[in-house]
Amino acid sequence: MTTDLRIGVVGAGAMGADHIQRIATRIAGAVVSAVIEPDAGRAAAAAEHAPGAQVFAKIEDALAAGAIDAALIAVPGQFHLPVLLPALEAGLPILCEKPLTPDTATSLQVLEAEQKLDKPHIQVGFMRRFDAEYADLRELIASGDAGELLMLRCAHRNPDVPESYTQSMLITDSVVHEFDVVPWLAGSPVKSVEVKYARQNPKTPDRLREPILVIMELDNGVLVDLEMNVSVQFGYQVTTEAVFSDSVARIGDPSGLTLWNGARVGRREHTSFTTRFASAYDNEIQRWVDAVRRGDLVDGPNAWDGYLVAASCEAGVRALEQGGVQQVERQPRPAFYA
Repeated sequence: MTTDLRIGVVGAGAMGADHIQRIATRIAGAVVSAVIEPDAGRAAAAAEHAPGAQVFAKIEDALAAGAIDAALIAVPGQFHLPVLLPALEAGLPILCEKPLTPDTATSLQVLEAEQKLDKPHIQVGFMRRFDAEYADLRELIASGDAGELLMLRCAHRNPDVPESYTQSMLITDSVVHEFDVVPWLAGSPVKSVEVKYARQNPKTPDRLREPILVIMELDNGVLVDLEMNVSVQFGYQVTTEAVFSDSVARIGDPSGLTLWNGARVGRREHTSFTTRFASAYDNEIQRWVDAVRRGDLVDGPNAWDGYLVAASCEAGVRALEQGGVQQVERQPRPAFYA
């Protein structure tokens, strides 16, 4: 492909608007040719950052106008299916923000539709795989240089969450990231999920019960514990510690300037995922664009990975609501995704 890839960004909320600015200012080989958003005011505001982009209320209109070569889906997860299906029918390369869909039934619908094409067309937006520290840790695990991986100890902490954040979103909107990146790191899918409730944080909104401890067992026997904490106040923090047979490795700690002052030592912490994973998002979108331009279409987690995460989330929600160890129920992988 010698011309820029024409991307239609579906959804002009916070995530979609962020991607529009990213493509316009930091991504090579692509332009935002269409902003697809039913809210006219939101669409117009986002389009200001994409000179020359056409505005459409729905993806079918953009497809009928021949305005896009690829779709970046950034609407909330419950609206992914009605966007994914027409985009697949049109044969478009797709980058779909997490989750693929909110449940395994609709994820299987997407897999069925995609398998009518010649090869996978969907990349799912689990951006942690594109973070340099996560990549280094995965390479270390695969190399065996630190010994055999025994456990992963993770923390996922938010300063707070919006009013729209509900109890099940502890799993489906937050732990969803670990359900993708942990198997990617350890080279094995999630076998079971258990949730333990910690002592309630007095800062937690009344509608939520947290923090929680999520315990995962992988098929290869690696045990994972994750502190999920969305009222931690001090900042946004995502860390992972890998325990090996003869070593320990850790990622995610604050970096940058260190200040010694008033008998204290301190570093600044992130307050949002948009800064903590800014480089990962840039890397993710650039690699996807490059893959589409050379004809590979996908360079990262695919729709099958998205289905596996949906299966883990269903087990996680059962564990959250019913207690006990919940098995992850998943179908065999189709050869299409081998």
